[in-house]
Amino acid sequence: MNQPAKSLNSLGNIILTATVLITYILSILPVADLPIATAVPFYVWMLLFAMQFVLMIFWFRMRRSVLAAVGIILGLVGLALLAVAASQHYAATPGITGDNSIAVLEKVRLGGTEQWITIRGKDADKPVLLYLGIGGPGAGGFPANSLTLKPLEDDFVVVNWDQPGTGKSYGAVPISTLTVDRFVSDARELTELLCQRFNQDKIYVMGLSWGTIIGTKLVHQHPENYYAYIGTGQMVNTVENDRLGYRLSLQLAAEKGEQDLLQKLSGYGEPPYFGEGMAYKYAAYNNVLFEHMGNIRVEMVAFLVPQFADEYGLVDKVNFARGLIQSFTVVYPQLEDLDFTTQAARMEVPMYFLAGRQDVNAMSSLLERYYNVLEAPYKELIWLESGHGAGPEEIRDAMLNHVLVNSPPLQNPIGLTQ
Repeated sequence: MNQPAKSLNSLGNIILTATVLITYILSILPVADLPIATAVPFYVWMLLFAMQFVLMIFWFRMRRSVLAAVGIILGLVGLALLAVAASQHYAATPGITGDNSIAVLEKVRLGGTEQWITIRGKDADKPVLLYLGIGGPGAGGFPANSLTLKPLEDDFVVVNWDQPGTGKSYGAVPISTLTVDRFVSDARELTELLCQRFNQDKIYVMGLSWGTIIGTKLVHQHPENYYAYIGTGQMVNTVENDRLGYRLSLQLAAEKGEQDLLQKLSGYGEPPYFGEGMAYKYAAYNNVLFEHMGNIRVEMVAFLVPQFADEYGLVDKVNFARGLIQSFTVVYPQLEDLDFTTQAARMEVPMYFLAGRQDVNAMSSLLERYYNVLEAPYKELIWLESGHGAGPEEIRDAMLNHVLVNSPPLQNPIGLTQ
């Protein structure tokens, strides 16, 4: 073989090897994520990892050719797809020990569509607590099982719900058809299913951020189903809240001398925002607020938080991020006229609010205004030192030492107002 032909052959081998190596690196990512962020058994992901490694050994030992490269690449891609399929198949909520414990991940039919819930508790005879998501609209609820709700499993049957348009319920309905009324209606239907399943007349309901909007509307429209409502990161008036947050973000950016950020935020103008790119505009100033509170950025919420949910396969984790962006764009503009000081000023259930003194995502001044006009059989504003959303021990303390004391199940709440 002459020198030009040898050089061409050598270049071809380099290109083929580089292509195989790039494919290997990309294909190993879903396999590597299995032991970190899914419920796939050890022997399954180890087998997939070993098979990928064996394919690479074959490549470096065999006579290299285009046909061999295609075979290796197809094998690597096939194993990556098997990893994704395994993550979906083995997705499960972690078990709980105990004779009367319950820990299930299951589909339920709400509003004529299949949606996903988890039910977790050490004693299935305890009161039921329905938890409404971790924010958004559009963020799935299941990561809260390990991040927030675990301490409540001793004293409650904790029901977590992936709402339509996010997480495991991402494909329940076309996202373009989502409405606030749909979420409230589905939550009410889920409540009725839980009451029937656990033979209880009423349950407790807790919301975080966007979940407080669903929860407040839910207990306002259907008070007969609930012992009490608990809101953390309580929303009251989204437009006024967003404008206050936007102005604070400008102030914080100016104080830090971040002129480029200040110019970008100023260019967006005050919310509300609509149309294409609105989610990124909201994220831009909220990231300033989140940093001020010591929280992770919105982008990290979308991509990091679902990694903590064994209930999610790899597809579900991607859908968590997709749902947060897409559902937010459809649903959030529907909240433009929200104002609970006039729309939910009189309630027929006990109302508890867990308010973080450092919370600048749900402004405490608006919550105080709502609390002052609110009429309810019992109400309590519990101040915390946290930011947006109470921590797990703060929630447990509030539930055990406030909610269960003043609004116990199977009894009428005391008729005092604090």
